[in-house]
Amino acid sequence: MKLEVLDATTIQQIHEASLSILETVGVCIHHEGMLDRLAGAGAAIDTAEHRAALPGDLVERAVSSAAKQHVLYGRNPERRAEFGQGRPNAMSSAGQFAWFDVATRSRREPHIDDLRRGIRVGHHLPSIDVVGAMVSPAEVPTAIRDVVVHYELLSGTDKPIAGWVRNGASARTIIDMMAAVRGGRQALAQRPLTAAFVEPISPLTFCRESIEILTEFARAGLPVGIGPMAICGVTAPATLAGTVVQENAEILAGVTMAQLVAPGLPVVYWGIPHAMDARTAGISFGAPEQGLLAVAMAQLGRRYGLPTGLNVGLTDSLLPDGQSGLEKGATLLMGALAGADIFGHMGIAGADQGASLVQLAADNESLAYVRRILRGISLSDDHLAAEVIRRVGPGGSFLTEEHTLAHYRDELWTPQILYRGAYERWQQSGAKDMATRAVELAEEAAASPGPPPLPEHVRQQLVAIMDEARLALGATAS
Repeated sequence: MKLEVLDATTIQQIHEASLSILETVGVCIHHEGMLDRLAGAGAAIDTAEHRAALPGDLVERAVSSAAKQHVLYGRNPERRAEFGQGRPNAMSSAGQFAWFDVATRSRREPHIDDLRRGIRVGHHLPSIDVVGAMVSPAEVPTAIRDVVVHYELLSGTDKPIAGWVRNGASARTIIDMMAAVRGGRQALAQRPLTAAFVEPISPLTFCRESIEILTEFARAGLPVGIGPMAICGVTAPATLAGTVVQENAEILAGVTMAQLVAPGLPVVYWGIPHAMDARTAGISFGAPEQGLLAVAMAQLGRRYGLPTGLNVGLTDSLLPDGQSGLEKGATLLMGALAGADIFGHMGIAGADQGASLVQLAADNESLAYVRRILRGISLSDDHLAAEVIRRVGPGGSFLTEEHTLAHYRDELWTPQILYRGAYERWQQSGAKDMATRAVELAEEAAASPGPPPLPEHVRQQLVAIMDEARLALGATAS
């Protein structure tokens, strides 16, 4: 059973309203080549305004064309994230501008060692399926930063990866690096390591860099995700329904452009609108409206048959405290019950206020908790257990039964850092709260062994590609 906030009639109304906006208002696209593609496909182009009005049938054909399932593979092909196949995946943050230290409650610029620690922790935590960079290291020149981040991701984990991409030039370099790891572009297209994340600028605008990234990944046969972060009352209407209409239109425009470049390309429907805090006009990550918007977007993604990504399991709190637990738990469970394919971005302190490894460790626990709920209750004859109930009878105990031994590990989830013991034991073990236990798990993960290293000839290829990029992009060595 799926959690729903929209009925079938309302979903159709939103779809038709989005198509009407795309056809009558259009989208602003700062990329001449893409405007030419759209014109050739039947869109009406206003060159002075860089605006394309998209016919409804063009959008409908694009949605039908997009692949509805795909898989991201890590360096280790057993490490995978499956999309459109009924399994929810989780991703650590693709990169924050700051590093938040829970112990000192202070924030600073992130460095390359923080990047490596963030990757190592994401690699180690079992509930993180796609390892994000967590931070963008400040000491690396901006022009080459995304390339260096992807080098560290490819080196530091054998899971699928996620990092921000700056523009078309760096996208080509990053694709070359992934192809070197995979053994060629064809092999990379067959087993992609990552998907591009293309973020429209709400309302209804695509910048040049986003279209370049979309184009490069699409040409390489690699999945792309379209994810506007429209904010109710700021960059989208104040009503939740209006924000959903606009967000949906922006995603459909991105799907259309991706299919014009590469028909049949896998596309992720990243429905990630956010609420506004009316007191500050700032973004809220943990508002109840965040959960409602997420469920609505998941329903729309399902209407198009596209894999869906949501920003749930987020919080406005800077610490893994009671506020964080309430906001993250409520929205994550709502998104999971809505049937999303991937949740991002785990490990953020507050509303994009920084990266926190302690929060990432706590998020790992929340994800495991929610996944147990999603598994539901097994109802086989053995699980109904009538025979063992008859055997034990009134007043007996099931503790020593073989049936208990056979089932308790699968049936009863055991947490890593949530506490369930007696008061005396809690006192004897240091009277630690959950945040303290999350600190310990993060430190353990950061000190854990990494994946097998890249083969030396591959590592040298990646270094050579980065050196070429430094020259081409005008960046000095880090």
